[in-house]
Amino acid sequence: MEQKKMIPDLLKNELQSRIASAITNREAAVDVMKALQAHYGWLTDEAVVEAAALLGLSPLQVEELATFYEMIYRRPVGRHVIHVCDSISCWAMGGETLLSHLSGLLDIKPGETTPDGLFTLLPCCCLGNCGEAPTMMIGDTICGRVSVDTAAALIEQHRNR
Repeated sequence: MEQKKMIPDLLKNELQSRIASAITNREAAVDVMKALQAHYGWLTDEAVVEAAALLGLSPLQVEELATFYEMIYRRPVGRHVIHVCDSISCWAMGGETLLSHLSGLLDIKPGETTPDGLFTLLPCCCLGNCGEAPTMMIGDTICGRVSVDTAAALIEQHRNR
């Protein structure tokens, strides 16, 4: 009996090509995990095993890498993940207030997902946008100098996406 394939052949071929063009398999690991996360919505246990098979690593090695990176999600997340930077620069410029405001606006605590599955709110250690503090990121979009007003507008823009 043939084993059921978890990822489509097209994605598998694309990932194998990325791995082949990398200097080492580990170099391609984050790209592979991010692609599988995009496919599944988060890096499931099955995706860890698939990544390990593609990369020629053990599932434990992939798990170690996955848990190191904040942007790799090992549990389900909302359609829009909101990262609020809590580095010293963002904190000094109101990042803590921004996180608290978003928490109230979404009616969830940091680390939680809204009941409708639209938003997950996560603090993160740095988004690399210190000159534009406070900074948040929705999906892959970095937003700097975010006020409580602009945060509310950004949330509303993403409610209908």
